[in-house]
Amino acid sequence: MKNELIDVSPTRKEIRIQIEPEEIRSAYDRISKQYSKAATVPGFRPGHAPTSVVRTRYKSEIRSDVIRELLPDAVNNAIAEHSIHAIGEPNVELDNTEALEHLGDEAITVKVGLEVLPEITLGEYKGLEVTRRLRPITDADIDRVIDEFRNSTAAFMPVEDRASELGDTVTINARGKFADEPEAEEIKVDDVEVVLGGPGVQQEFTENLTGVRAEETKTFLVDYPQDFSSPGLAGKKVEYAAEVTAVRKKELPELDDEWATSLGGEVDSVATLRTKVREDLEARATAESDHQMRGEVVRKLVAAHQFEVPESLVEQQTVHRMEEVARQMMNRGIDPRTAQLDWESAREELKVQAVEDVRATMLMEKIAEAENITVSEEEVEAEIQSFATASQQSIEQVRAALTKNGGERSIAQRLRNRKALDLLIENARVTDAEWTEPKEAEDAPKEE
Repeated sequence: MKNELIDVSPTRKEIRIQIEPEEIRSAYDRISKQYSKAATVPGFRPGHAPTSVVRTRYKSEIRSDVIRELLPDAVNNAIAEHSIHAIGEPNVELDNTEALEHLGDEAITVKVGLEVLPEITLGEYKGLEVTRRLRPITDADIDRVIDEFRNSTAAFMPVEDRASELGDTVTINARGKFADEPEAEEIKVDDVEVVLGGPGVQQEFTENLTGVRAEETKTFLVDYPQDFSSPGLAGKKVEYAAEVTAVRKKELPELDDEWATSLGGEVDSVATLRTKVREDLEARATAESDHQMRGEVVRKLVAAHQFEVPESLVEQQTVHRMEEVARQMMNRGIDPRTAQLDWESAREELKVQAVEDVRATMLMEKIAEAENITVSEEEVEAEIQSFATASQQSIEQVRAALTKNGGERSIAQRLRNRKALDLLIENARVTDAEWTEPKEAEDAPKEE
């Protein structure tokens, strides 16, 4: 057997294998004899049919068995000979299928396509210049959070001495008919709470349910926009008959020490609450600043190390990003299957980001290797414990899932890459600057 290694690209290798006629004849003769012993051919006693007849009658089966016997060893031996560490399964193609018609008369040539990790030459990765921007926490920020607390603990009191106003919550039993689809099934919903003028409330509901009292019925038409969050209503016109069952107004609690104490958590006064809120906001601001700085380090590292990345890894990461987009849409109540989204264009955009994700991961692995960064079993255990707590599963459940999917190795790799990024941050040249709102497009590639 002869073979030749061809460098197609930094991430693609090709091995051309030639299986010599004598190897083919040997396998062909041996397999033909096996068929002759077991074959039943009309006109001959079992096991006594001439080999030539057996080869004609079972031509396709014998040929398949010969290829099945020769190819795996030929491919595996060639890969081992060239010490190639392939990503995924090799792509094997017969180069001269005409040789299969007369097995053993001429050599069979095979092309084996392999995807590999590229060789990465590390440039400077310590001393990267990055900017740290810390979001300032103002009294207005603290007031906003406390207002959110007050709203979450507000009481809803029945309104009996007046009609409904903006800001009130009107509870209705609604029946709706599609104006353009009279045969469509009627909409029937009860105990729907509508905050007049509230975010996400269609203007028609606010206009028609303002000035009503309990036990009134209002009929009105709602023209839903094409991009409405519910696909079943998007672009549709619905005539509603709404029975008002209650009108309530929100009453915020007094901003005093008694209310603050009711929140618990060692809060005994409004002053203590403000201090705690400030501490929490400052902690979040610090975490946000650290996240942005880590993202900037990754971007600068990737920009300084441009190299080809394996297409299969890019494809995996693109799919991962698309799944994440779909999850976010579902969390917002949007069905990704019916959403008006150009998935092909979105996929191309996500693929560009996926390339940077994969390149960043490979660089972190290379730096971890260069710096002899290791991860202990105790660190992996701690990460599993953290995951179990976050996912509200038992450690046994998490470990079983990880074992099934090879996840413990993945956790160790992720921790190792995280340590590599920590090392870059520790050795970066950091300049403090004024806070600016981050742009979505500047989000760092996701750490694998």
